[in-house]
Amino acid sequence: MLAAFVERLGGPEEIRFGALPEPRPGASEVLVEVLATTVNHVDTFIRSGLVPAPVTFPFVLGRDLVGRVAEAGAGAPGIAPGDLVWCNSLGHGGRQGAAAERVVVPADRLYPLPPDTDPVDAVAVVHPAATAYLALVTHGRVRAGETVVVAGAAGNVGSALVELAVEAGAKVIATASGADLDYCLGLGAAEAYDYHDPRLPGCLRGAADLYVDTSGTNDLGAAVGTLAFRGRIVLLAGATSRPVLPAGELYTQDRSILGFAISNATAAELADAAVALNRRFASGGLRPRIVELGRLAELAEAHRRLERGELRGRRFVLLTDAAGKT
Repeated sequence: MLAAFVERLGGPEEIRFGALPEPRPGASEVLVEVLATTVNHVDTFIRSGLVPAPVTFPFVLGRDLVGRVAEAGAGAPGIAPGDLVWCNSLGHGGRQGAAAERVVVPADRLYPLPPDTDPVDAVAVVHPAATAYLALVTHGRVRAGETVVVAGAAGNVGSALVELAVEAGAKVIATASGADLDYCLGLGAAEAYDYHDPRLPGCLRGAADLYVDTSGTNDLGAAVGTLAFRGRIVLLAGATSRPVLPAGELYTQDRSILGFAISNATAAELADAAVALNRRFASGGLRPRIVELGRLAELAEAHRRLERGELRGRRFVLLTDAAGKT
């Protein structure tokens, strides 16, 4: 089979595209024929070694896939050959990645693709949308009636945050560039503000029960000021950021800050997120804003473009030859 892989950690130039032996599923695993995969920032972190992770070479890259079940082990009940499925947690934790024609997926990390869901649309959002769900529900403990401030609300994770927070019954205040405010309102945000507006700190002062910033800049001086009494901040990006912490404003108002990385999510937490994502897929939600299509052989270039910032606001989806057979 063909795959995109590395034989040592390093830059995008280390990515090879060529033949590897086809994997075989164990009793609790499923062999999946990949239709589409994509590239995430975390893929570049693993490939470069920025985030230490157990890697067996040759190492196939990639977290996410939509595919068709080719073979299911005896310990994978309810999964049958021909089923359309998705996964968003390969390529780390000792698991080989998704950027191959066929991959083995643990049965507890594989989810059905709802009928009439476009595989390209789904693979483009399963990673950012699961990140959003974990930020809001698992770690942010969002409740109906609360106010959620989403900074960077027009991005891949930000737009999913808006949509999922609205579904949870929260009031969403979005910040984004001026050109994206109508888009954020269309996702269900109650209010949307240009993040360059000098009046923004005053507009948001004390408004947020939950504040989530997708940019990774982690300006805690500004973020803490948006919090209501016992408000929470969830950090989900910015591996190298070193913000100043306004400790007094935190402890005197029972406020809190929590960080998380989706790579640390358990199989059970990801399965909970998958239920929420599939519910939105089935109702026509969680669709990507901009998708660019390529081929599996273009993964190295996709990594280069992502690291150069050329894919901001869009998702690059890589198709296999099997995608043309659907």
